[in-house]
Amino acid sequence: MLKKDFWYDLPKELIAQEPADPRDSARLMVLNRKDDSIEHAVFHDLPNYLQPGDLLVVNNSKVLPARLMGVKVPTGAVCEVLLLRQVHGDTWECLARPGKRMQAGTRLTFGDGSLTAVVDETLPDGNKHVTFSYDTETLYEKLDEFGKMPLPPYITKQLEDQSQYQTVYAKELGSAAAPTAGLHFTPELMEKIRAMGVGIAEITLHVGLGTFRPVSEDEIEDHEMHSEWYCIDNEAAEAIHKTKESGHRVIAVGTTSCRTLEAVWARYGEIRACSGNTDIFLYPGVELHAIDGLITNFHLPESTLIMLIAAFYGYKKTMHVYDVAVKERYRFFSFGDAMLIL
Repeated sequence: MLKKDFWYDLPKELIAQEPADPRDSARLMVLNRKDDSIEHAVFHDLPNYLQPGDLLVVNNSKVLPARLMGVKVPTGAVCEVLLLRQVHGDTWECLARPGKRMQAGTRLTFGDGSLTAVVDETLPDGNKHVTFSYDTETLYEKLDEFGKMPLPPYITKQLEDQSQYQTVYAKELGSAAAPTAGLHFTPELMEKIRAMGVGIAEITLHVGLGTFRPVSEDEIEDHEMHSEWYCIDNEAAEAIHKTKESGHRVIAVGTTSCRTLEAVWARYGEIRACSGNTDIFLYPGVELHAIDGLITNFHLPESTLIMLIAAFYGYKKTMHVYDVAVKERYRFFSFGDAMLIL
């Protein structure tokens, strides 16, 4: 298939600039794969579409406030680094701006000067290896003090509260972007779901900024997928196994949960406790085995995420649904509305 097959026209005003308040007041489009029906609901209606014995699989990765604004030493020129991945110790792979002026040996300082860094090298893709120094026990303390949430470029409004870009069940620090389908859940909604006999299993996939990297190749099969670290523990693996064995539905909350489960299934032919890195690319023609349902947001045109939806729901039906979403004025992307595919 071609990249252009996944293009759709999206009015700019439909790109959500802030989350729904309360979180579960976002709209929910419900899609049935058996009869191709489309329903329009609100996210707090989700329990109406679940059954006792179902299992929601959520990604508990927590977003690092990894965007740091600083200055170069000794010139005082303004600079920005975005932490992407821990290489070893206090050395991280980072995006840097202005990249061409931040070569090996460049010294940086942030905040009140208690966090400093040195650029070690420039990688072939333009990213940097940067080593940080600080006066606290961990770098994470300094990120909490000086860092900003790394919002996607299409969100231009600053957050009043950084927790708006975290799920209510976020625990494991390490993501460069939020697993946004989970942003719609409130503690009250999760408690209501549990009370009706629906399980919730937590897994971890640390979302990299590669999730926003556009597909540049014309033929999508030539796209080189980014790699992300995941972990499924014994408790989650057992819950998924029991749900499958009893004939109930495993519903992934978000494309990150979906990719994790499908990567493990592709490797082992089942879901088991494990961890590692995955660069699995799901697009039409690739069969999905691990999930029976998916909760997700509305994704960018020509992105790997809309291709994943098409792999699960079907290409023609997916593109039709996106046309419906535009016509019905749904809100799109990270802070936008959701869809439930069953």
